[in-house]
Amino acid sequence: MTRDAGLPAAVPAAAAGSRSGKKAKTVLGESREIQLAIDLIRLGARLQLLETETQLSRDRLLKLYKELLGVSPPKGMLPFSTDWFLTWQPNIHSSLFANIHEYLSKAAALDDIDVVIKAYKLYTEQMVACGIEPLLSFTRAWRLVKFMDNNMLGMTKCCKCGGHFVTEPYEIARNFTCGLCVPPARAGKGAGVGSLKLERTGAASTTQPKRAVVAPTPMQAKVAGLG
Repeated sequence: MTRDAGLPAAVPAAAAGSRSGKKAKTVLGESREIQLAIDLIRLGARLQLLETETQLSRDRLLKLYKELLGVSPPKGMLPFSTDWFLTWQPNIHSSLFANIHEYLSKAAALDDIDVVIKAYKLYTEQMVACGIEPLLSFTRAWRLVKFMDNNMLGMTKCCKCGGHFVTEPYEIARNFTCGLCVPPARAGKGAGVGSLKLERTGAASTTQPKRAVVAPTPMQAKVAGLG
């Protein structure tokens, strides 16, 4: 038997799409993928993140990265530990981003990665408005969302200020107090430009030498308002 010249050979099912659940390749679809990759690169996304969130090949992503930034993407593994998000200052930044992300995911009909992008942009805008250096990178923000989606981290309401903060998933909510209401002894004393500072309005109690009365900061008000 002979094959008709005008009919193409059957395409294996495995070659029909680069990833399951991804959109089929079209001119408009590819254009959106390129624009998404550009947006992610400009926000500081790592190469592994780009490969996960777009359908573009690794070679095309490398070329696009070099064309936009003029350098090769950094090498190494993505952040894989939840510990960073639980230390004092990173926890404040992570909690603000997580509250914004949670609000947008409920209020707007957007793709998951678009919610992360918009939430991160709002987070950085708030940091600039407060005169604070954004401590949370885009890759860490994306990783935080993944951790929370997989129940490796959660959000717990502070019993003092009412804000919602990133915590371990098994945190006891009834007695939880955030790092702004009861900061560690050395919290807010860093000399770095743009680091988070606390406004202490009273001396520590003699029975609790490591605690101080802390006035609500702009950061605390934002977290409590979004919670």
